[in-house]
Amino acid sequence: MTPDDPRHVNAQRIETHEIHVITDDRISRATEIAIGLVDKPGALLPVLHAIQDELSYIPAEVVPGIAKVLNLSRAEIHGVISFYHLFRTQPAGEKTIFICRAESCQAMGSRELEAHAKASLGIDFHETTADGAFSLEPVYCLGNCACSPAIMINERVHSRVTPDYFDELIRAG
Repeated sequence: MTPDDPRHVNAQRIETHEIHVITDDRISRATEIAIGLVDKPGALLPVLHAIQDELSYIPAEVVPGIAKVLNLSRAEIHGVISFYHLFRTQPAGEKTIFICRAESCQAMGSRELEAHAKASLGIDFHETTADGAFSLEPVYCLGNCACSPAIMINERVHSRVTPDYFDELIRAG
């Protein structure tokens, strides 16, 4: 199919090294997920989680279908997506690094660790490295206060993280 084939492409997002294409299949799948969960009390959050679990993020192009199924405005859905930090509107990297910004971690050096991570990866919070390897996200407590500062890479928590230890974790992939 060609990039301008109307059966296939609804939108394109160009990044430094790739084009993400939102297909009718992704929009249809997101709508199917919403239909499957519409009767659940407070359906919006389960719908958004399910879509992100399946697509790895919530493309803007799926919001109108969700709104129609759940009888909500697009603004209401956007408000929820933008309020909760763990919802992504862009594809995440292969690994997501969460840096704790809670008080205990800040007292033990997480601000310096945060600055080091941003400089080392060349990205800010809510961004992904150009090679798609890492995304960087803030988190406001990993429940590991006694071992501050803490980070989480995907679902594994690391304690007492120094800039040198951070670099070791990144090199280990």
